[in-house]
Amino acid sequence: MITRKPFHTIRLLVYWFAMSVPALLTTTLSAQQLLPLAETMQGKLLGVYSARSPAVKVFKGIPYAAPPVGQARWQPPQAAPGWTGERRADVFAPDCMQQPYPEGSFFYRPARLNSEDCLYLNVWTAAEPEESRPVMVWLHGGALTRGSGAIDTYDGSSLAQKDVVLVTINYRLGVFGYFAHPELVAESPAFSAGNYGILDQIQALKWVQENIGAFGGDPDNVTVFGESAGAWSVHFLTASPLAEGLFHKAIAQSGARLDTRVELDRQSSAGASAAATGVQLASQLGAGSLTDLRAMPARELLDRAADAGFRTDGIVDGWVIPEQPYQMFSQGRQHKVPVLVGFNSEEGTTLGAASALPDSAAAYEARLRSVYGDLADMILEVYPSDDIRKSTLDNYRDGAFGWNMVTWANLTRNVDEPAFLYFFTHRPPGPMAQELGAYHAAEIAYVFNNVHTLRNQPSAMDYRLADIMSDYWVNFAHHGVPSAPGQPQWLPYTNAERNYLLLGTQVSAERDLLPEHWAVFDRVMDRRR
Repeated sequence: MITRKPFHTIRLLVYWFAMSVPALLTTTLSAQQLLPLAETMQGKLLGVYSARSPAVKVFKGIPYAAPPVGQARWQPPQAAPGWTGERRADVFAPDCMQQPYPEGSFFYRPARLNSEDCLYLNVWTAAEPEESRPVMVWLHGGALTRGSGAIDTYDGSSLAQKDVVLVTINYRLGVFGYFAHPELVAESPAFSAGNYGILDQIQALKWVQENIGAFGGDPDNVTVFGESAGAWSVHFLTASPLAEGLFHKAIAQSGARLDTRVELDRQSSAGASAAATGVQLASQLGAGSLTDLRAMPARELLDRAADAGFRTDGIVDGWVIPEQPYQMFSQGRQHKVPVLVGFNSEEGTTLGAASALPDSAAAYEARLRSVYGDLADMILEVYPSDDIRKSTLDNYRDGAFGWNMVTWANLTRNVDEPAFLYFFTHRPPGPMAQELGAYHAAEIAYVFNNVHTLRNQPSAMDYRLADIMSDYWVNFAHHGVPSAPGQPQWLPYTNAERNYLLLGTQVSAERDLLPEHWAVFDRVMDRRR
């Protein structure tokens, strides 16, 4: 039996519905109206306000390319489609496919969600759309096998408060980003393969050119910067003709690729060709064709490639990277942009350089002779056996980082642009500060003015140095010359005046950083080439 409600009850319900639904809609709309809105070429984005600074608007997880999945695996990125309505941009997208650092690693952090669908970026801005502030695009490190744009240390709130628009990105890593194979070459109109991570970065820079004005950024004043593998990436972009006009200044922290790089289709002093390495990997995975490789689940492909020892990065492919970077930079064929480059005093302490030291001077000397051959005596003069730990760490630092950064600064003269060199010596706080020193990646928290993310409680001096360093970096993005109020003038590095900035407990302008070290590695690198 159906019980009918009295008419007045129905009328009250109708009244409640008529009054309440608009109120609920108004509340929802009001909440949305309180969120920051950006109107890009793709569509409207609803962001959030920074938890660290209410003046900074944050837009997370913005697609800059279509998902590189299925047939698009190992294809150049395509522009992301647009959308109608308002898209929420308040959550970071998944990281690109990667294996986390092992738990014992200094760089270990809890794993985030991984996905092959990972080509997204994030924007921090305190500007209004009608403004035109400099843009800084951060490329994360991680050996081109790990990392993302969502790490706390890369939070752009502090830099955005210094009048720049900050962008962080994800890009394909490992076997997804740097895999070459003859079938990929055959299907490519450019007869190229293997540099998909770099192509992602270029696509992100194209997105910036088209859309950053919606966030108050100036597409004609873009600085690309990165650390370690992010700095390798900056170096590759500076060499790549495909990145022409997409950025106007470059900052590289502890990373360049002026040693000999792997080539796509021929053996070099760097090893087997990238295509041959790809064929070998396919064989190890039991894949008879590119179709088989594309059908393999992403996690299986990632894990099995790692188990097989697959490892490569930027490839000289004749298209993305036309020739060996050293040759291009020596001939002045890199992009004509000012650069800010440098490295840290104890790069190797967190990279394993001090984990297996020789147990005697004789063993140390024998190791050098096995590595450097008849150049070992020259090496021993600069890296003597009377302090094995220091000499081992200094030798590792200079061969992997220092020589590359100083040589890049030196070769910038070939495009008649200024280069600014730094040497970071400050030891971040912690019980192992003495042992770790100014370790690899130690400077990042200072550059981002985010020393609160350090593992140990920062001191007033840490906060002061972070404010100074972020000022230098931001003013370089503004004007092409690094400066900080009340701090030493940072003069360009030239052959005649080898200026550099020492970033330690004190900041000071210095000259002629370790000249005998670079003379040694000039010989070593010439021999290797």
